[in-house]
Amino acid sequence: MPEEKTFRVDPSPVKGRPVSNDGLLEKEILTYDLLDSLGIEYTRVTHDHADTIEDCIEVEKVIGVHICKNLFLCNRQMTKFYMLMLPGNKPFKTKDITHQIGSSRLSFAPADKLLEMLDLTPGSVSIMALRNDKDNAVQLILDREIYESEYVRCHPCINTATLKIKTKDILEKYLPFVHHEPIIVDL
Repeated sequence: MPEEKTFRVDPSPVKGRPVSNDGLLEKEILTYDLLDSLGIEYTRVTHDHADTIEDCIEVEKVIGVHICKNLFLCNRQMTKFYMLMLPGNKPFKTKDITHQIGSSRLSFAPADKLLEMLDLTPGSVSIMALRNDKDNAVQLILDREIYESEYVRCHPCINTATLKIKTKDILEKYLPFVHHEPIIVDL
């Protein structure tokens, strides 16, 4: 009988960055540095690698913000790339979005493009990685429900921590700094 995996979540969310950078990846440290420099407050919870929706639900119970799916997509020709943020309980159907953004045949972008363009690995897709998109090659797409929510939940570019950030701060401070303007869609 296979051993059941236990997913561990720190039960105590913390305001701001870790006390020490020991054991953190450079991209996680850079995320905290950028948020701090922009004066954006955030609550953080650490956990094991969140690889499944079930894992994310456990994090949701601690951080108090619903799951936000972050999908890295591209058109068939791989000439246009998108980061879609939608509520975790909404299914992703390409037909619901393609006409709203003027693109057809969307699919998940390959992992090598995710690494090349945003310095991310699968499972860690995060709006925080748009700071790496210096050429604005990735179009951010927000589901209206995310756009109108009080908080956004995202990873600090690695899926062993989750951040709770005011949506207003993302829209008014973070996105202008990284030179990205979202397209709002209704899914």
